[in-house]
Amino acid sequence: MTEQTITNPQQRRWRIYVRGIVQGVGFRPFVFGLAERWQLAGFVRNDSYGVTIEIEGEERALHEFVTALQRESPPLARIEQVSIEPLALVGERAFVIAASQAQAQRRTLIAPDTATCADCLREITDPADRRYRYAFTNCTNCGPRFTIVLDVPYDRANTTMRSFVLCERCRAEYEDPRDRRFHAQPTACPVCGPQLQWLTADGVLAEPDPLRAAAVALAQGQIVAVKGLGGYHLACAADDEAAVRRLRQRKQREARPLALMTRDLTVAARLCVIDPVAQTLLTGPAHPIVLMPRRSDAPVAPSVAPGMRTLGVMLPYTPLHHLLLAEYAAVVGPTREAVIVLTSGNLSDEPIAYHDDDAQQRLGPIADAFLTHNRPIHMRCDDSVASVAVGGPLLIRRSRGYAPAPITLAAELPCPILACGGHLKNTFALGRGREVFLSHHIGDLENLPTLRSFHEGIAHFQRLFDITPEVVAYDLHPGYLATQAALAMPIERKIGVQHHHAHIAAVLAEYGHPGPVIGVAADGSGYGPDGTVWGGEVLVATCASYERVGHLGHLILPGGEQAVRQPWRVAAAALAQLYGPDFWRLALPFTQQLDQSAWQVLARMIERNLNSPRTSSLGRLFDAAAALTGMGQIARYEGELAIRFEQIADPQQPPYPMPLREPATAGGPFTLDGLALLAALVDDLRAGVAPAAIAGRVHHGVARALLAACRRVREERGLTIVALSGGVFQNVLLLETLAGALQADGFTVLIPRLAPPNDGGLALGQVAVAGAQVGERQ
Repeated sequence: MTEQTITNPQQRRWRIYVRGIVQGVGFRPFVFGLAERWQLAGFVRNDSYGVTIEIEGEERALHEFVTALQRESPPLARIEQVSIEPLALVGERAFVIAASQAQAQRRTLIAPDTATCADCLREITDPADRRYRYAFTNCTNCGPRFTIVLDVPYDRANTTMRSFVLCERCRAEYEDPRDRRFHAQPTACPVCGPQLQWLTADGVLAEPDPLRAAAVALAQGQIVAVKGLGGYHLACAADDEAAVRRLRQRKQREARPLALMTRDLTVAARLCVIDPVAQTLLTGPAHPIVLMPRRSDAPVAPSVAPGMRTLGVMLPYTPLHHLLLAEYAAVVGPTREAVIVLTSGNLSDEPIAYHDDDAQQRLGPIADAFLTHNRPIHMRCDDSVASVAVGGPLLIRRSRGYAPAPITLAAELPCPILACGGHLKNTFALGRGREVFLSHHIGDLENLPTLRSFHEGIAHFQRLFDITPEVVAYDLHPGYLATQAALAMPIERKIGVQHHHAHIAAVLAEYGHPGPVIGVAADGSGYGPDGTVWGGEVLVATCASYERVGHLGHLILPGGEQAVRQPWRVAAAALAQLYGPDFWRLALPFTQQLDQSAWQVLARMIERNLNSPRTSSLGRLFDAAAALTGMGQIARYEGELAIRFEQIADPQQPPYPMPLREPATAGGPFTLDGLALLAALVDDLRAGVAPAAIAGRVHHGVARALLAACRRVREERGLTIVALSGGVFQNVLLLETLAGALQADGFTVLIPRLAPPNDGGLALGQVAVAGAQVGERQ
């Protein structure tokens, strides 16, 4: 800041630019209050860059103002940058909140949707308050943001609330800088705002009290479609086995665990063991689904999470959910807990329904009735999912409550970048400057509606954040729809990024670490440049480049993708590798149940090298181990057998051997012998060892082998920092066992916290790799 020439040396006028999440979060009235506190004059306004303040007064007061601006900002605000420039004094006597101003270029950020605050919750539960039982109550500290915004600046006219004209009382609150609803764009009341409706499955308007009708229907065992913040959910009573089974059948979700919503933290604690990290996640602004150890006497139907030691639980995050759960508790009384299943409103593998007509058509065959409303949703947004590992949060799905808040990089990107992500659990990302806008969860790009959602999301983010990418980054797999979309885009510069390099680069980007580090990337599959399927990789990596120094020894995938859905194929092929073509004569439950004719077909495919790729995938090794141990032969959803294998594992077991084998050629990568681990597993099966012990020994064997691999790289390269990523590290037992062993051995371990370790974090890594490579070339 330079000195300005002024008449009064004690008086100054400054222009202050504030960048970050500062619109729609009560920032301007907060500034107004600070100006009054320090008796300063001027104005504050929203613009397409963020917030601009011009303020004048005594220099000491100005410094105090700026300090308080950054230390006391509203709970939902996130200040990324404050810059100050001196101006000539104007002589103003008052401070005002000026009208918003749009510029040609946009730099403002949009806040995520945020759970109901304590003040609004008090209002909707107070019979004397005018918003009593009003399901759309919000203020500048809570409520919808991302899902309703159409454009920036973030003003009511640029949201889906623009058709709701404020009544006189709401208008007074909206225009009063001292009110917590000052310019709260979604603000409304029962007189002027959105309204709930209770509809039959065929769309006929029914009961006058929608909340009561929905609670009664749930208590009676019906399935209710509930329109929430980012789309529709399907709900039923969590303790009603018949209702849960009916929901699974209609939704065509045979086995994957279902999410639960409880009335409050006290009820949640009757279902699960809640540690401090989990409690912080449950009650924080995002209110994700949190995976926690279930209590043995948890009052939920067996079909909610069959075979799982954990339950996915969330707390109400909108007034509608609070009111519905309270009403449900009143209907069922003290003999039943106020817990409902609340799962995405879709058929399996489809995107969540969020348009009313589409929801009626797609969910009508599933739901018995609809609890809906007339506030439009502009952008669908699934619930976020998190677990707890190594003393901190581990995001499984980063969506509602987190997106589109940016992830901040340590250094600026050389140009705007679009990253298209992967095929499963797709997210995309747009990067500009030091900000990466990782999208909400798009889903698996396996059908046209999801692909359409992918393209719509990219267009919306480009418009909101005014980013025109000059580079598009994509996965190397030519069959990924995201890759094909990237290659078809009219962006001249395209950069392919190897799948597992992107996983490790995402962790480096999060921690602002330039590398090189030891990167352990473990997942189900990723395109390998050598023509094999990668998935158990030990890399030496920076953001710009990587070297594959080790990997899991190869397994065989008979039938390619079919082997992912039918893990028995991988297990049988591994036995054939170990014991030869007569392995089926082994006295194992697995071989006794094997369809020998089906195996003979696969054996001939392997012999002729037809559609039987080799893979270094750690995910497939877990699949094979789980299948051999009796977890099943078919995966009804991605990773099912491996997930169930973790759930039964006894953590107090010694490890199986998984030796490190020297490179086949000088300078080549070493390998970790997963077949040796499976051979030890077979010996235990033949000796009658319990499946829980076998599962524990597999987990510890893999962890010990990966520790040995990292030690090997440390000896050769002198590296002591290890980055862990990939979908296999959603396995909390493996992650905590390996991280603990690495830390005890003197390594520093980087674990993804801001983005998922699975393919939901790939796009962040793709941005980091593309940015580093462009920067190096420049």
